[in-house]
Amino acid sequence: MKLLIIRHGDPNYDIDSLTPKGWKEVAYLSERIARLDIRDFYVSPYGRAKDTASLTLKKMGRTATECEWLREFTPKIVRPDRGPVPAAVCWDWLPQDWMKEEDFFYYDRWMNPKVMQDGHVGEEYKWVTDSLDELLARYGYVREGHYYRVEESNNDTIAFFCHFGLGCVLISHLLGVSPMVLWHGLCAAPSSVAVLNTEERRQGIASFRMSEYGDISHLYANDEPPAFAARFCERYENEEERHD
Repeated sequence: MKLLIIRHGDPNYDIDSLTPKGWKEVAYLSERIARLDIRDFYVSPYGRAKDTASLTLKKMGRTATECEWLREFTPKIVRPDRGPVPAAVCWDWLPQDWMKEEDFFYYDRWMNPKVMQDGHVGEEYKWVTDSLDELLARYGYVREGHYYRVEESNNDTIAFFCHFGLGCVLISHLLGVSPMVLWHGLCAAPSSVAVLNTEERRQGIASFRMSEYGDISHLYANDEPPAFAARFCERYENEEERHD
C-alpha cells in the first residue's frame, strides 16, 4: 500500500486559498498526480487544501472525501518567548526553547510537558492518529502496537491533500517518532509530496517506510522555483527572509 501526503500550494492565508504562484504550482502538481493509479482521495476541509486538490480531481474526473481530521494541526500553546498573548501554534517554537526539554525528542513523552498538556495537544494528536488508523483498517491494515496487522494486503495508492503540520503528525505516527522533531527538522515546500510505502517482510505484518519527502520535482520539471512559505531565514542577517 502507498500513501501520498501532499501539502497545499503556496497559500494566501487571508482568504484561505492560494496565491497566483500557488495556482501555478498545483497545476503542475495535477499533471504529475493525474498519471498515477490512485484508488481514493482525501482532503482537508480548509480552502487552500481543497483548492490544491481541485485541479487534480478535475483532470481525473474524480472526487475526494473531506475529512475534518485532515485540517491543519493547530492546538494553541503559550510559547515561552511570547507569553500568554497571543497563543502560538504548538509546532512553531524557537530551538533554544523546545530543545531544552528532553521529553520533546521521544515519541511517547513529547506531549507530557505542562505547556502541551495545557494546550490539550496530546488529545488532538490522538484524535488525528486514531482517525488515520481507522481509515487504514478499512483498507486491510489494522494497527497493532507500533506496526500494522495485514488483514488484506493490497497495492492501493491513496492520496491526502492537507498541510505541513498535519502531515508531520501522520508521518510521526506511521514511523514512530516525535512530531516535534519532524515539525522543526523537516521542510515541505508548498505543493510538495511525501510518499510512504508498506513493507511486509513477514506475512501478516506491515510497517511504513518513507521513500520521498518534500518532493517538488513537478516544479523543477517546469522551471518553477519553490515558494519560501515553508521556511525561515537561513541567516539572521537575511532581512528579506521570514524570521518569526
